[in-house]
Amino acid sequence: MTPFPLTQLQARYIWLRAQRLDTAEPFGEGAAATPRAVEHLGYVQIDTINVIERCHHHILWTRIPTYQRHHLHQAQTIDKSIFEYWTHALSYVPTSDLKFFIADMERHRRSPASWFNSVTPGDLRRIITRIRDHGALSIRDIDDDVLVDKDHAWASRKPSKRALQLAFYIGKLTVSERAGMLKTYELMDRHFQWSRPPKKASEQQVENYLLDRSLRAQGLVSLDSVCHLNPKRKPLIRQRIETRVRQRRLVPVAIEGAGKLEYWACPQTLADIPDASSGTHVLSPFDPLIIQRKRLQKFFDYQHLFEAYVPKEKRMFGYLGLPVMVDGEIVAVVDLKADRLRRELLLQQWTWVGKGSQSLHKRSIEEKLHQFEQFQFAS
Repeated sequence: MTPFPLTQLQARYIWLRAQRLDTAEPFGEGAAATPRAVEHLGYVQIDTINVIERCHHHILWTRIPTYQRHHLHQAQTIDKSIFEYWTHALSYVPTSDLKFFIADMERHRRSPASWFNSVTPGDLRRIITRIRDHGALSIRDIDDDVLVDKDHAWASRKPSKRALQLAFYIGKLTVSERAGMLKTYELMDRHFQWSRPPKKASEQQVENYLLDRSLRAQGLVSLDSVCHLNPKRKPLIRQRIETRVRQRRLVPVAIEGAGKLEYWACPQTLADIPDASSGTHVLSPFDPLIIQRKRLQKFFDYQHLFEAYVPKEKRMFGYLGLPVMVDGEIVAVVDLKADRLRRELLLQQWTWVGKGSQSLHKRSIEEKLHQFEQFQFAS
């Protein structure tokens, strides 16, 4: 099949529409908007950095202007419509997708990562039994551990923390509640109150799920974008793609300037190509639009630098540079810090990039920063 030609700008607008960044309130208002957003995006990444609002709240606010933090709590803890698990990173995922992660849980059970070498079968049984007998708990509730020296900057002196994490990865426990980065663990079966646990998806179903998730949230996909940080899946995902091309459910796409890199899209996506994208967005560096750096550069001619772990004197954009997009162009990067005592955002650095212009873009960016500040410090 002859590839469908697209300009770089058309490809960008398709991606922005798929990310729901070209519409003011794509998921509506109120608490129900949060699980709708997570379901459409497929995942919302969780991260520990707290110099401004944590990225999961930031990502949701970007697409839900009326978003409030307790909406995420309601979805996870009360409605149980989302859960935490590992995608390419720790993320919120729709509970309806849990069956696609059971195989990963079984793999962790058979062959735990070396990080868990210190956890014995007895440690695992004790922590699960403790939760079964006494209810959900966080690491702060455990006060009888014999403390050990940390073997990693992010480790805990309590050995039970690693046992909790392993029980989470193998699917025995789930995070039933989160306060900041403090997680409460509960037995998975008891948290979801299943009459019957979900049936594990087959490998082919998992491959189709990953492809469908990417098509929904990216519009145009490549093997790299579907298999982000999971290259071992590429041969099988290619098979799924080739099958759909033969069935005319997917169309190969040639994007201007992409060279030999292959892309595919659904026919209905190519039948309605946006000719513009409007709106101003201050994006998290962990936003699904930003996290795939090579894709971002190909579509936007912008190379994002995450410099939190770069020495200060070598940074270009600042500790936590946030890309700013105006009408489909990334025009600036702002480095912000929350002064929680004075309840204001501090602008550490403002860098113009690409076609960014103070005369054209500064006012709309300042208006968005003001809205972001109001969200940061809303009670």
